[in-house]
Amino acid sequence: MQIPVVIDTAWHPLTSGCPPEWASAWGQDEYGVFAAFTVGAVTQRLRWIPPGRFLMGSAEDETAGLAKADHERKWLEAEHPQHEVYITEGFWLFDTPCTQALWETVMPSNPSRFKSPNRPVEQISWDDTQIFLQRINDLVPGLNLVLPNEAQWEHACRAGTHTALYSGAIEILGDCNAPALDPIAWYAGNSGVEYDLSEGEDSSAWPEMQYPNPLSGTREVGRKQPNPWGVYDMLGNVWEWCADGLRDYGPGTQLNPVGSLEPGGPRVVRGGSWSDSAGSCRCAYRFHIDPDSRSDDLGFRCARVQG
Repeated sequence: MQIPVVIDTAWHPLTSGCPPEWASAWGQDEYGVFAAFTVGAVTQRLRWIPPGRFLMGSAEDETAGLAKADHERKWLEAEHPQHEVYITEGFWLFDTPCTQALWETVMPSNPSRFKSPNRPVEQISWDDTQIFLQRINDLVPGLNLVLPNEAQWEHACRAGTHTALYSGAIEILGDCNAPALDPIAWYAGNSGVEYDLSEGEDSSAWPEMQYPNPLSGTREVGRKQPNPWGVYDMLGNVWEWCADGLRDYGPGTQLNPVGSLEPGGPRVVRGGSWSDSAGSCRCAYRFHIDPDSRSDDLGFRCARVQG
């Protein structure tokens, strides 16, 4: 039976005639519509993510041969089957991961290992993000930020594409060597190129690196090419928390699917990071961890799901 799909066009930034009440700036460029808000001295840009249809998950041939151990095979199998998903309402999304500058404006301390204002904040748990969201929403009336759910995240990451990367196919030449990632993502193969902090991870022994380097770590946001909707760092740099838990995929069409929201339950993280192999930095790769987990490759970005 075909599912009737209603795409919400009641509110759209191009036809509304005025900026959102929370916006300090807005406009349109070659990537689409953007808006921004300002807290203190920090301005954060968001991109409009239109509603629409996409194929969620990966085709079987995308993950063939990637698993080298049983635990890897488990997560790759969680990407299947690829299935049709409709996101029926558009939403705003940070065009970068949350930076340390924005975090420090809202929160009392910065837990990041790789301290630098324009790098992603990291060592952030899902529980920490909930405190941040409450505080920033109190500071900017009408902002109403949340974490994107997993389906919204992948829809925004793919930006209308259906390939392993939003820039096209991926050829993995070694654990840390996929040339197609280099223009769009900081991953284990390139995150040490001209590394500029004295604090860095010893990466001298990492296998099959595209660019072997002695130190690696997070990098400033927005330095790689964005996806077709103008969103940066959706792959690599830091893993990003989603609002929901892992949903078991099935072959049927899904409307606005959401995983478990059980309090205290595991939450999905997406996108790969500066310390991850090429196979983990794909649009479809997914796994979940406990909401109190923290690591130096784990951050987040925010969404606004109202108009």
